[in-house]
Amino acid sequence: MTNPADTNFFRNLNALGTLAVSGVLITALYDQFVSGDLPCPLCLLQRVGFVAVMSGLVLNIVKGPKADHYSIMIIAAFLGAAISLRQVSLHIIPGTPTYGDPFFGLHYYTWAFIVFAVIILGTAIIAAYSTQYHKQRYIKFSDQTVLCKIALVIAFSVVAVCAIAAFAECGPGACAEDPKTYWLFN
Repeated sequence: MTNPADTNFFRNLNALGTLAVSGVLITALYDQFVSGDLPCPLCLLQRVGFVAVMSGLVLNIVKGPKADHYSIMIIAAFLGAAISLRQVSLHIIPGTPTYGDPFFGLHYYTWAFIVFAVIILGTAIIAAYSTQYHKQRYIKFSDQTVLCKIALVIAFSVVAVCAIAAFAECGPGACAEDPKTYWLFN
């Protein structure tokens, strides 16, 4: 039989993961709005990968940790890593211009690849703890721990801002390969 403390432990661990992924997206949004560095289509797809990873984390918080939620995270991180690696490969040839300003010496797409790889490894490790899967149930928002409530509010807020920012940049059509202005404000 699973101790309720174990249940809260794994939910809180997923809440920390949600906050970490939210932090990655907040950093990208900060760069977009403060530095004026509009994300390219591949950058936006990487953000979608992070949102998809976060969906698995949120499901684990709300419905309890489940293997299929971890599978969503691993598949999303794998696809995000592939997209990031594609962008790295476009800019790795000497003399090829990079996209965006570096952050701690690496470009965001390189950091994205590293973060997606860490997510895959971390998710594979945490998913191996079988004690978290026993007698899981839905927990409504009001009954969540404070950490889980904070993580859920921040996650939904960040996803909403990302969606609005992407629509403002691209509109209903395809995004520009090298965006210079927002579609909505043209």
